[in-house]
Amino acid sequence: MHLPVIPRRVKIGDAAAFAGTTPRAIRHYHAIGLLPEPERGADDRRRYGYDDMIRLLWIRKMADVGIALEDIRATFEPTTGIEQSLARLEESLAAQAAVIERRRAAVRNWRETGNPLGLLSPLVTGRVRQLPLGALRRSDLDTLLVTERVLGPLGAAVQADRFIVLATHPDLRAEDDRLTEAETALDDGVDPDDPRVEEIAEQWCAHELAVESAIEEAGLDESLDELAAHQHDQPAGPEDGEATMSALRAIGKMPYDASPARVRCMERAVELLNEALRA
Repeated sequence: MHLPVIPRRVKIGDAAAFAGTTPRAIRHYHAIGLLPEPERGADDRRRYGYDDMIRLLWIRKMADVGIALEDIRATFEPTTGIEQSLARLEESLAAQAAVIERRRAAVRNWRETGNPLGLLSPLVTGRVRQLPLGALRRSDLDTLLVTERVLGPLGAAVQADRFIVLATHPDLRAEDDRLTEAETALDDGVDPDDPRVEEIAEQWCAHELAVESAIEEAGLDESLDELAAHQHDQPAGPEDGEATMSALRAIGKMPYDASPARVRCMERAVELLNEALRA
């Protein structure tokens, strides 16, 4: 199994397509200081990396729930609170029709938890609401954000089960961190055919099988089926029809700083996991 070429940085058109916005909007974000200017390539065109895309996705999520652009800027300042801005927004949303209730709930959840989890779909936020405050890492939220964009709310809810297990099983979280560190060490100086690539891929496969077993033992897979059926019976909201993109198309538009050896490791881990599940 070979993945398409994974870019380390993308042009503004690809960045806009992945985030569901326009190059013109992104240029406006630059102009008002909401999105820092990225590095430029040899052709003097902007090139966007992973951190740029994460910030752009959060900006879009915040704008979607009605937060003004000037208030969004404040959320990225570590010493600046947005309590008054969120309160004003909630008062405004409360006066509108029931379709706006989804947005009010998102803002309310953010105010209560201190993180933007509530900006994700209700199917995802409801999935992880059982966890203690702070159990999810910011990197977990970033991953759910990207997955929801690519696979939709149900796909992100499936992935949320993985983070629930990692948050409640310290041994699995420690192994996940260890493997992530080992995989990250497969930098550009490592040949894709290096024996370490296969070794780490095999360890990832074993780890994911252990995580899947913990998900089943906790009954999360069964409750997810019930949630999915319930979600299917609910009337579609304004965000439910948001277009997603295929995983293969998304790979070419969402940049990750992954070396060829690391990409090969991910490919092998998926191949081994599929073989194990078929067996």
